[in-house]
Amino acid sequence: MSALIALVVAAVTFGTVLMFGTLGEILTEKSGNLNLGVEGIMYMGGAFGLAGAFYYEKIVGEAASSGFVAIILAILAAFLAGAVASAIYGFITITLRANQNVTGLALTIFGTGIGQFTGEFMRVKEGGFVALSNHLKDAFSSTIFPDFLKNIPVIGKMLFSHNFFFYLALILALAMHFFFSRTKTGLYLRAVGESPSTADAAGINTTKYKYLATIIGGGISAIGGMVYIVTTAGCVWNHSGLSGVGWLAVALVIFCMWRPLNAIWGSVLFGALMIMYLRVRIIFIPTEIYKILPYVVTVIVLVISSMRNNKEKQPPASLGVNYFREER
Repeated sequence: MSALIALVVAAVTFGTVLMFGTLGEILTEKSGNLNLGVEGIMYMGGAFGLAGAFYYEKIVGEAASSGFVAIILAILAAFLAGAVASAIYGFITITLRANQNVTGLALTIFGTGIGQFTGEFMRVKEGGFVALSNHLKDAFSSTIFPDFLKNIPVIGKMLFSHNFFFYLALILALAMHFFFSRTKTGLYLRAVGESPSTADAAGINTTKYKYLATIIGGGISAIGGMVYIVTTAGCVWNHSGLSGVGWLAVALVIFCMWRPLNAIWGSVLFGALMIMYLRVRIIFIPTEIYKILPYVVTVIVLVISSMRNNKEKQPPASLGVNYFREER
């Protein structure tokens, strides 16, 4: 039982990173934009988020630093980095109407380079590892619930021992579900993703909705990169650990059928599959086999959903297709 609880806790920790990346990409794709640059966006979020907390502590001093302020600054820095990168992507694909796939791949290369440059620049400038103090590390990794809830047998550790970012991601997923299904703005956004020409004819500003969804979605995805650095990586810059996380988030969007609520359990499942080789190791199975399991599961789900031909489980109809208003 203790091994199962440890696996769940570790899966949630890694799954939180994926949840932010997935929710951001779901928001983007609901507008019809296919942003394949999530990998680069999460790199930038990780580097700039750590920089926000690191330089805050360096300016005010370790003794005067506040964990709450550091968390807010890290979130804002990561979000802004992802938002700026996504705004560039939006300008190229929405305004200039360039190919979305090519632009997304270019953003992956660009964002990865910027993120690695920023992280390594800080490391070289500081003359060693870029790490936060133990005081801030505890603030980033500690749970928001009192000890008596964590000490409840079995469910205590599974439900109440996680860091602040997991519960923030849960709230975000619920809010996004409500936004898509219960608000006029959310329904307009879905209409833009399904048929921009029809939405345009109905008086909906398709350009505005695409820009906002892409920029905000990119900012949310970037927070996932920051969460990895301040939780899984122990508040120390580690560019190698982020490799592949963005692509996994894109795959998870398909697995979740573009539904925010599915991203909650899907992220935890993918987190478990990704760290299973550390917790449930079978000697004769190579580590690489474990790491491709999430992608294999995604392919299987995609094939099954395509066979059923259920519209509710299909992507937005205009996903990846640029809208040319003059052809309406």
